[in-house]
Amino acid sequence: MDQGNGSVITEFVLQGLAQSLGMQCFLFLFFSLVYVGILLGNLFIVFTIIFDSHLHFPMYILLANLSIIDLGLSSTTVPRMISDLFSDCKIISFHNCMIQMIFIHVMGGTEMVLLIAMAYDRYTAICKPLHYLTIMNPKVCMLLIVVAWIIGVIHAVSQFVFVINLPFCGPNNVGSFYCDFPRVIKLACMDTYKLEFVVTANSGFISMGTFFFLIASYIFILVTVRKHSSENLSKAFFTLSAHITVVVLFFAPCMFLYVWPFPTKSLDNFFSIVDFVVTPVLNPAIYTLRNRDMKVAMRRVIRQVVSSREMT
Repeated sequence: MDQGNGSVITEFVLQGLAQSLGMQCFLFLFFSLVYVGILLGNLFIVFTIIFDSHLHFPMYILLANLSIIDLGLSSTTVPRMISDLFSDCKIISFHNCMIQMIFIHVMGGTEMVLLIAMAYDRYTAICKPLHYLTIMNPKVCMLLIVVAWIIGVIHAVSQFVFVINLPFCGPNNVGSFYCDFPRVIKLACMDTYKLEFVVTANSGFISMGTFFFLIASYIFILVTVRKHSSENLSKAFFTLSAHITVVVLFFAPCMFLYVWPFPTKSLDNFFSIVDFVVTPVLNPAIYTLRNRDMKVAMRRVIRQVVSSREMT
């Protein structure tokens, strides 16, 4: 370890999810199948949107980016979690721990902003349909995506610069199956109360504020639709229900992990698994099963692939 860092710890110990061999085998099979589903589902959405010109609209471009983020967020933790199930020595190096943390927060911060952009896109499409293509033109769409990634990087780096210089001299048990800022900070050989508050504010309070802002935005959209036409309310609710479900799935675990004052290990693991495993595998299903254009486009892509294979 770098002496300039003031640390003597070169590695951290991760916590296992199961002790018995039977449970380890079950979790290995379950998480392996789910991770394959995450890879196939999200990649299929990205490729469908790229290769089908009928989906070259802001909503689907934002959805493709959401799939990329879900894929990245899951890939930072799930493969390691699967490989550690049968390992007696669950060790992660200091540098790999730092890399995992920064990637988690880059992806998480970007997804947070992207969900706001998707809410704005739905507001424009539902409440201002005649001006939708003018307001959400390709330049604005790309600007929103770039801003989302920039804010995601700032969100991660603003915490990382404090953690990387902390002195670590023991203990080194993270207490979870992955590294994250709140857990690693507590292992530092100094008073970290103020730094823990910064992390809570940066990740917890911002997540909570964004969650309530998004829910309020969707309620505002529904109220606006109801004022103009009560007949269109059910259609608008059907469209927004997928977005609301994704928002709840993403933000509920974040608020628990970063704001909840007395987390227990079982609940901590549960909400972490929801964030890294359940949400990324459900998002493709939520957006495709409830979106007619996506289902039609996917069938079109599948037919093209099958016909090209038959020709060869």
